[in-house]
Amino acid sequence: MPDLLSKTEEFATNLLVKELDSNYLYHNLRHTQRVVKSTKELLDYYNLNAIDSDAITLAAWLHDTGYTKGTENHEEKSCAIAKEFLTEQNCDSQMIETVCNLIMATKRGYEPQNLMEEIMRDADASHLSQGSYPETCEMLREELRLLGIAEISTKEWRRTNIKMFQTEHRFYTDYAIENWQKGKDENLKKLVKRDKKQNKTRKKEELKVQLKNQSPERGIQTMFRVTMRNHLKLSDIADTKANILLSVNAIIISLMLSNLIPKLDNPSNDYLVIPAGIFVLFSVASMIMSVLATRPNVTSGEFTKEDVNQKKVNLLFFGNFHKMKLEDYEWAIQELIKDQKYVYDSLTKDLYFLGLVLDRKYKLLRWTYTVFMIGMTLSVIAFFVALKFYGPERIIELPT
Repeated sequence: MPDLLSKTEEFATNLLVKELDSNYLYHNLRHTQRVVKSTKELLDYYNLNAIDSDAITLAAWLHDTGYTKGTENHEEKSCAIAKEFLTEQNCDSQMIETVCNLIMATKRGYEPQNLMEEIMRDADASHLSQGSYPETCEMLREELRLLGIAEISTKEWRRTNIKMFQTEHRFYTDYAIENWQKGKDENLKKLVKRDKKQNKTRKKEELKVQLKNQSPERGIQTMFRVTMRNHLKLSDIADTKANILLSVNAIIISLMLSNLIPKLDNPSNDYLVIPAGIFVLFSVASMIMSVLATRPNVTSGEFTKEDVNQKKVNLLFFGNFHKMKLEDYEWAIQELIKDQKYVYDSLTKDLYFLGLVLDRKYKLLRWTYTVFMIGMTLSVIAFFVALKFYGPERIIELPT
């Protein structure tokens, strides 16, 4: 019989190396050798008679040779290969039948009927308790993908294995339960822990998406940002225009006060009084209107909790909170961010009232430039008329 075992090992090795599809990453010679090693470990413990031990060892070497003929019904194909090989080796029919029964005992869902079948099933599933299980498991998943049997995601594969560990598989022999169950439980814990970690990560991602969906959308954010920026630019332009008029009129009045006004004391320059008055009057009016266009409005700077609860106050404008205590303002902001509609309403009010301020500024600026233009025109006409009709050359000297 030792000679038969060595020939069987050589036969199975050559068959799995030369004829097995390279896509079988799990059901290959490595797996067969692992099963044979596990059967020897179990046989050393149970110390069966030589015939039974040899039958289990033969079945371990031949149980996956059917994969060389395809995946479907590989146990039956393995039995056919075993029968043909063992018959050629002049093995008795009882041994051949026993080996085939042991091979069929590895079929999924089969319940072993005796100790020999229990040993065979436990040896075939011994990888579940080994430290290399994660790598072995991944090879089986990849094998299924390469063979076109199934393409399973990492998450689904992990869930399938957890279910298999918990409900579909169990060790049958006392030796396996005592020595291999602990390793299997450890591998199950790792799978469950990894699954929980992935679930936690997934929940965090879902929460991020949920928070993102609850916050203003990108388009709305862009709309408020661009509109606010445009309003502020328009406000800066209005202030710049008002400052230009203030500077120009200040220069004009300074020149008038230093050069023209002192000369009006001379009776010969009386004809310049009216034009100079018009000039100064319109310049001062332009300056006053420019100041009004840029002068900020005074607000109360205070609000009550009732105003916040009723959503009457715009907390985004400094004029509504600059007199409040920090803790009161912090509380109000927390109330604001709890309500998405309140946020939208506050931003809308901020834009609206900024628009009203801009409307007032530009109306005043329009009138200011109009007044300045009219004043300049009337002043030039007045100076021209005064010089033309009332100038020094028009003064008639009386005889002495």
